Amino acid sequence: MVFSSNVFLFLFLPAFLAVYYLLPFRAKSAWILVGSYVLYGWWRLDFLWLLVGITVLGYVFALAIHQAPQPRKRRLLTASIVLNLGALGYFKYANFGVDSFNALVRGFGFEPFSWTPVLLPIGLSFFIFHAISYVVDVYREEEPPTRNLLDFAAFIALFPHLIAGPVLKYNLLADQFRSRTHSFANFSDGAQRFMVGFAKKVLIADTLAPLVTASFAAPNPTLADAWLGALAYTLQLFFDFSGYSDMAIGLALMMGFRFPENFNHPYISRSITEFWRRWHMSLSSWLREYLYISLGGNRRGRARTYLNLWLTMVLGGLWHGANWTFVLWGAWHGSILALERLLGERRLWRPVAPMLGVAGTMVLVVLGWVMFRAANVAEAFGIYRGMLGLNGVRLSDDLAWQVSGVQVVTLVAGTLLVYLAPFWGSLAARARTAGAVAWTNAATLVVPPLFVMSVLKLSAQSYTPFLYFQF
Repeated sequence: MVFSSNVFLFLFLPAFLAVYYLLPFRAKSAWILVGSYVLYGWWRLDFLWLLVGITVLGYVFALAIHQAPQPRKRRLLTASIVLNLGALGYFKYANFGVDSFNALVRGFGFEPFSWTPVLLPIGLSFFIFHAISYVVDVYREEEPPTRNLLDFAAFIALFPHLIAGPVLKYNLLADQFRSRTHSFANFSDGAQRFMVGFAKKVLIADTLAPLVTASFAAPNPTLADAWLGALAYTLQLFFDFSGYSDMAIGLALMMGFRFPENFNHPYISRSITEFWRRWHMSLSSWLREYLYISLGGNRRGRARTYLNLWLTMVLGGLWHGANWTFVLWGAWHGSILALERLLGERRLWRPVAPMLGVAGTMVLVVLGWVMFRAANVAEAFGIYRGMLGLNGVRLSDDLAWQVSGVQVVTLVAGTLLVYLAPFWGSLAARARTAGAVAWTNAATLVVPPLFVMSVLKLSAQSYTPFLYFQF
C-alpha cells in the first residue's frame, strides 16, 4: 500500500486518523506501531519479521553499549553494524554479487553459479540507516538510549518515513514522542502539504513517466530523443521524490510530528556541492555524519579529504541500488565534489562565465541522472552517444509518436515550477510577514482542486510506484 493509492487515501488513512485522534496520548505510540505494521505487512507480511528484528536489535545493542565498560563498547558497536549491514548486504546486494561473479566466470568459460534471486524488502535501506544512526549516537554519547521500546519501535516503523525517508535520527523525534501538539492548524497545514506532494507525484511525475520510459528504451536515440528523455527524467525524479517527501512531512504533521525538510530547490544550485546541500538533505546529512566523518573527514590531509569525499559518494551511490550504474553515478558526483573542493566550490565555472553556474551545474546533474536511470551501463552510454548527436539530431519516428501534447506541456510547466518556486516562496514569506491574508490564502484555494484532479487521474491511470521505493 502506497500513499498514492485509493486504498491508502480512502480506507487506511481515514481509519487510522479517526482512531488516532480518539485515543489518549499514552496509547498513540501503540496505535502508530499497529498502523505502520499493517501498512508494511500489506505489501509482504512475511517480511514484517525483518522490520521487527532490526528494531529489537537496535534497542538491545544501544542499551548494552550504554551499560558496557569502555573496552566492550566498540566491540558491541561493531557487532551491531555488522549485523545490520549483513542484513542489508544479503537482501540488497546478494543478487548483484552473484550476477557479477557469474558474468566473470562465464568469461573464462565456466558454468555459472546456480542462484535463486532474493527479493528486496521495501524500505530496508531506510530503516536500517535509522537503526544504525541511533546505535552510533548512543556509542558517541550524543544521546542516552531510550528504555521505552514502544516509542523506539514506533519511530523505526513510523509509516510516513518508513518506506522512503526522510532519513531521521531518533533524537529529532524522541521529545515529540513524549509530548507533541495536536491542533486543527497543524492538521490543516499537514493536509495541505500532503495534497501538494500528491499533486506533484500524480500530475507531473506520473505524466512524464511514459515519456522517460520510451526515451530510455529507444535503441539508437538521437540528440533530441536523448536530451528529451534525460530532461524529462530530471523532472520526474524531482517531483516524484520531493512529492513523496512533502506527503511524508504532511502526514507526520497531521499526527503532530514535525519532520525536517528534505529538499530546498536543488535545481537552482550553482555547484554540485551546493546541490548536495539541497537534494535529499536528510541522506546527505546522514552520509556526512556517519560515513564521511567516520572515514576521517577532512582531518587527515587534503589528499585523504578528496578520497573520503569520493568514497562517500561511491558508497552512497551503491546504497541507492545494486547496479554498476549507481556505483558510476556516485563516482561521478564524488569526483566533481573533490574537484570543487580543490578549486573552490564556485570556481569550477569561473573560467567560462560566473553566470553559467546554475546552467553548468544542471548539465552535470542531468548527465549523472542518465547513469542513475539507465538499466545498465551500456544503455547509459547509448543515451550519452545520442546526447552527442552521434545517431542524428531530430526527434526519431520511434519516439515522436509516443510524445503527447500533455507531456510537453507538463515538461514546460514542471521546468517553470522548478525555477519560479523559489521566487514564489520568497514572496509568500514576505506576504506572511506583512500579514497579507489574500496572498497567503492563495495556496488554500489552489491546492484542493489540484488534489481532486490528482485523485481523478490516479483512478484513471495505471499504477506507478514511487521511484525511491526501489532503493
